[in-house]
Amino acid sequence: MMKGIKVAFSRKSSHDSKSDSQSPKSSQKSKSSNSQKQSNNKPSILSRASIQNILPTSPADPTVTASFKANELPKTTTTWLKGASKDTIPIGKVPRRQKSSRFHVEEKVELEKLPLLREMAPNKRTELFLKKLAQCQVLFDFSDPSSDLKGKDIKGQALQDMLEYIATTKGAITSAVYPEAIKMFSVNLFRTIPPPIARDEGYDPDDDEPTLEAAWPHLQLVYEFFLRFIESPDFNVQEAKQHIDQRFLLQLLELFDSEDPRERDFLKTTLHRLYGKFLNYRAFIRKAINHIFFQFIYETESFNGIAELLEILGSIINGFARPLKNEHKVFLTRVLMPLHKPSSIAAYQPQLAYCVVQFLEKDPALCKPIVDNLIRYWPKVNSAKEVMFLNEIEEILDVVENTEFQIIMTPIFKRVALCISSSHFQVAERALYLWNNEFILNLMHENIQLIMPLVFKPLYTHSQQHWNRTIHGLVYNALKILMEMDTDLFDKCTLEYKENEPRIPQLEQERQNKWSKLQIEAEANNNTI
Repeated sequence: MMKGIKVAFSRKSSHDSKSDSQSPKSSQKSKSSNSQKQSNNKPSILSRASIQNILPTSPADPTVTASFKANELPKTTTTWLKGASKDTIPIGKVPRRQKSSRFHVEEKVELEKLPLLREMAPNKRTELFLKKLAQCQVLFDFSDPSSDLKGKDIKGQALQDMLEYIATTKGAITSAVYPEAIKMFSVNLFRTIPPPIARDEGYDPDDDEPTLEAAWPHLQLVYEFFLRFIESPDFNVQEAKQHIDQRFLLQLLELFDSEDPRERDFLKTTLHRLYGKFLNYRAFIRKAINHIFFQFIYETESFNGIAELLEILGSIINGFARPLKNEHKVFLTRVLMPLHKPSSIAAYQPQLAYCVVQFLEKDPALCKPIVDNLIRYWPKVNSAKEVMFLNEIEEILDVVENTEFQIIMTPIFKRVALCISSSHFQVAERALYLWNNEFILNLMHENIQLIMPLVFKPLYTHSQQHWNRTIHGLVYNALKILMEMDTDLFDKCTLEYKENEPRIPQLEQERQNKWSKLQIEAEANNNTI
């Protein structure tokens, strides 16, 4: 070990001595070439978090704003990069981003503890209420738990006092309260959500815990206050519309990307209440949600609040009038169905299936476009996603009528037959569980002449060949049910299977010969061209 260190040190010292003996021109050339290499190749030992730790933290420093030009780093960073050892061993896992949202605290404000609202005379309560609303617009840095504990406590008590006041006092909300209450909500909650963790940085949404907001003790009270504010009998929509505009709603929707599930739950309730109160904003809210979905499907595939937004849409779809408008049908085919495409569907699949079923209950004629889109987005290699699609197929079949079932049964049971043939036992098992659903069995019994030929071959084959014993039991159960439904048809399918089975190698050979012939003809055509 020591010998290896000495050898490395001697090589380094000899290299240094050679470099010192070079001429100034050659050293300048080497420096310029090295600087070009450093500019073209990003250092592997740095991450965004490590660079941020190096930067000056004072927001008032003019050098900070001047240094943030396109593709530039501050001088302190570049100096540190040049001085860094090339033999530095990189850390195994890139550091995660900051733990919660960063609130910009401009200056420290000392809060004065005000008396409780219920202790004041009724004619002075509105004035005190406005003072407390202004007091609660002061932000605190929760990244340091020990900083300004007195101010945090005073603000928390003020929020709790106002929460009780508007919940128990009639006439608490006057015209002067609306701008201050909405401003207090905006100042405390509208912020930049930290960027999501990149997939190559070792983040696993199934194993890793969600990032919780450090400022949640205050954020929770602000959300509860605003919900009570909206739900109050004194709330006047026309008065509030002067302060709750489209920009306010867009900022509210951006907060759905928060990683904290507690905040997303409050946001879901808040947005649903606003949708119910502000009739003129309903179309705008749906359009803004569609934009988030489009961005998620076709651009980022990263947004934390898809499940919550789908829950809101589920209740909205439930309230659609019959017959459905054309714009609602377009929403189904162009927005909801493409949501089956992203790989992260597991995070919102139950809510998505609920929305699809709601559309079916409103208009059974939508069954065919829904099934066609499901087949279109059916996964090829993702077995877990395939199981989710089979779950959704069962939910669709539970509400479909017999006339619509006859239209969709052929593509559905062709897909079910492929799933039964899957080597992944969970996919085959989920497909065979359809035979445990009494309603689906009744639909199959009424159309057994078309369904049995589609599923008989994979069932009969895997009753003997499948590697999993559980699948054997489920296959025997399915075959027994089919035989009880139509014995003559079952015997006919069995006979055809046994007649065609010996011919399978011959048919496969004929297929290969055809492909070989086509390949030879294609090569001949290329040579002539």
